[in-house]
Amino acid sequence: MVLDELITELDRGLRSMTGVSRMSRPVPVPNASADMPELSPEEREHAAGLMRVNHVGEVCAQALYQAQKLATRSPSLKATFEHAAREEEDHLAWTARRLEALESRPSLLNPLWYAGALALGLVAGRFGDRVSLGFMAETERQVEQHLDSHLEALPEADLESRAIVEQMRADEAAHGKAAIDAGGVELPFPARALMRAASKIMTRTAYYV
Repeated sequence: MVLDELITELDRGLRSMTGVSRMSRPVPVPNASADMPELSPEEREHAAGLMRVNHVGEVCAQALYQAQKLATRSPSLKATFEHAAREEEDHLAWTARRLEALESRPSLLNPLWYAGALALGLVAGRFGDRVSLGFMAETERQVEQHLDSHLEALPEADLESRAIVEQMRADEAAHGKAAIDAGGVELPFPARALMRAASKIMTRTAYYV
């Protein structure tokens, strides 16, 4: 059983890093009645940078949830992490599709981001389930704030990217609430600050690389 679980997670990790992601839900689309204005080259480039950052975030989310699933012995928590991971895999596929539409690419550093997030998830899991859930909740809280900033920064004309980000934000909020409801504890300030600093490094790098 453990070997089967490891093989499954290895397969998911490889798919996350190589961009071969499966969707359980269709890509969110703008209101059918909305006009679809053409983006300028500058707007396309900026939107692609932002969506590349979002794609990196989903690569990291896969790694985090994989590590946390492996670290816990609780079947109910494994199910919680698996549910969140499946929705994050939708996000991964959506952002990859949007990058293709914008004639851009994912981050070249995805293997590095994945490895770092996997290590963080394993460390969080070593401190017990409540801390691991608190780490999940804080991660989702910071991601939700990050997506809010992207909704402000995306070109007004990029309705397709906006529809994807809005659905992602709703899902992240639900994941964070689920972690708190399951018993997650608030992380100490130094841990939250360190997570925020690491996130800033990742987002600023992934926008370009």
